[in-house]
Amino acid sequence: MARYAMAIDTRKCVGCADCVAACEAENDVPYGYARDWIVQIAEGKFPNTHVEILSERCNHCSEAPCVDACPTGASHYYEPGGIVLVDHEKCIGCKACIAACPYGARFVHPEGYVDKCTFCVHRVKEELDPACVSVCPTHCMHFGDLDDPESDVVKLLQTRKYHALLPEAGTKPNLYYLI
Repeated sequence: MARYAMAIDTRKCVGCADCVAACEAENDVPYGYARDWIVQIAEGKFPNTHVEILSERCNHCSEAPCVDACPTGASHYYEPGGIVLVDHEKCIGCKACIAACPYGARFVHPEGYVDKCTFCVHRVKEELDPACVSVCPTHCMHFGDLDDPESDVVKLLQTRKYHALLPEAGTKPNLYYLI
């Protein structure tokens, strides 16, 4: 069994948005919409400030509220790997999954179905990294199987401090930010 996750090194990310452009091109994301995006969080007061740059997207949660909220089963877990996907043919565009997602990671595609990051599952099936990971110029993005002790993600999570977004939501996100 596989359990896919992504780890992003916030010490290396420069916020260039190459990941965003690669996602848009790879997945034919309509202009004005995004499956991933860049956020800057600044804390403190000068001269004691800290800025963290986050490349955000669907967290592919192990306990995804969007899957539970979907009335048609369009939102589901892809097996193997637990990637959270939306079956466009089953989606009725009711937006229940959008309301359930604490990360703001979904949008209604102009064709009427809900869309989001898929970890480029079509690439993963071919044993390739997601497009965002493959183009990162600082190599701050890592993708792998949490059930594989030899994966880069597992090794990084064992040796680095990290955090996930909104752990209090109880979603068990599979997107980690290395600090």
